Amino acid sequence: MKYSIRLKLALLLTALIAFTIFITWFINRTFLADYYLHCKKNQIADVFYLVEDIYSKYEDELFLSEEDTITVERLSSNSDVNIYVLMSFAGAPLSSYPHPLDFGEREEDQIQRLIKNYMSSDSEQVDRTVIQEKDNYSIYRLYDSHLDSNYIDLIGVLEDNKIVFLRSNFESIQESVALANQFLGYIGLLAVVIGIISMLLVSRRYTKPIHEMANIARRMSELDFEAKYYVRNKDEIGELGSSINILSDKLQNTISELKSANNELELDIQKKTELDEIRKEFLSNVSHELKTPISLIQGYAEGLIENVHDDEENRNFYCEVIIDEANKMNQMVKRLLTLNELEFGSNQVNFERFDIVQIIKSVLLSNEIIIRQREVSVRFDEEEPIYVWADEYLIQQVVSNYISNALNYVSDANIIEIKLIRRENVLRVAVFNTGENIPEEELDKLWIKFYKVDRARTREYGGNGIGLSIVKAVMNSHNKECGVINHSSGVEFWFELDTTSL
Repeated sequence: MKYSIRLKLALLLTALIAFTIFITWFINRTFLADYYLHCKKNQIADVFYLVEDIYSKYEDELFLSEEDTITVERLSSNSDVNIYVLMSFAGAPLSSYPHPLDFGEREEDQIQRLIKNYMSSDSEQVDRTVIQEKDNYSIYRLYDSHLDSNYIDLIGVLEDNKIVFLRSNFESIQESVALANQFLGYIGLLAVVIGIISMLLVSRRYTKPIHEMANIARRMSELDFEAKYYVRNKDEIGELGSSINILSDKLQNTISELKSANNELELDIQKKTELDEIRKEFLSNVSHELKTPISLIQGYAEGLIENVHDDEENRNFYCEVIIDEANKMNQMVKRLLTLNELEFGSNQVNFERFDIVQIIKSVLLSNEIIIRQREVSVRFDEEEPIYVWADEYLIQQVVSNYISNALNYVSDANIIEIKLIRRENVLRVAVFNTGENIPEEELDKLWIKFYKVDRARTREYGGNGIGLSIVKAVMNSHNKECGVINHSSGVEFWFELDTTSL
């Protein structure tokens, strides 16, 4: 990834390592030579003071004891400094250390060269510079062209006029610095490689959870709130993961609440629209349904006023028509009020346990005169009680509507059959009547207020298209189903009730 944090961290670490190595190289190149010279100068001065302490015990003696000789030899070896102590004896220089008997050709040649270099002013083979002067010693930096070597020499005088020559080999500091910087370069390159590899491995531990949280955030943007970050450590990344989990839960709850509120708003808008439509349809249907009886009442009332017929029989007929139409209007208004209460929830459903068989028998008994007049054969064989849970008064209206509807439309064999069908905890009440089928395209419209399949026949028996709407409203208030089925020999209307308590 072009802008990966992991890559940025690796490059940043590489830059820091490279910068650190460069600064170290620059400091070595600029200050290491001076620092090395300073250390050498202090070292050779410390050796002088140690030699001075040893010789302070030998005021009149020429040579050191065997024990002190070994001490000076150890000091010379440990500090990498050649030590020579000279004294004047019979007008000629004599070595107090090392002992003259211990001199070899090399030591003899070196001590003569020292005397020549510092006692003679015409030496052309030595480039000498004073780098420090004290009361009892001086330190020189010099280059001996004969030996092609650099040295640091200390020339000091002890209290008994013994002369101390200390020489330390001082190779070219530039060569040492170059070697140190070369080694530092190799180490730096290795450190950069190791640092990059280490940073790529270590940074994965931190970038991996970031990728996981980015994926969770992407899923959250797609309204998928199932993904959650597993918090492994209680550090900043773990705290961020916990915050994302909390954000996910709160977003889910908020969106759920918004959806619920939006759904309620849509339902309210839909309900308001439906109410407006129902109101318009209601006014239209009521106006239509009342128009005919009002016209009849008005016509027959005017006939009575104008004495269209003088005989008693015709006047009685006119009055009967007026009363009949007024009863129909009264019945329609009552049904509309009942339907309005059911549809708008103002009629509270009172659940109770009752015998549905007894309700059906009661409705059949109330319609016994009509059944006999129309010579209808009613088949209902149930005798044992069957108990259901519902509003007894409303269910009685449903049964009454179904049986009245069957009596109004029964034909052919003039048979009405009532069946009670048990289905687990539900009882289906079915009312069948022989006669013509209802057109399939009309079945779903039967439950609409004021809808009539055959308007002429509905008017004939005084129907107003509200009965089945009341049935539908009652069953909706019970959260139960109702329906109609065409059979080969007739039509069946049904509804269902619970046989056990909720």
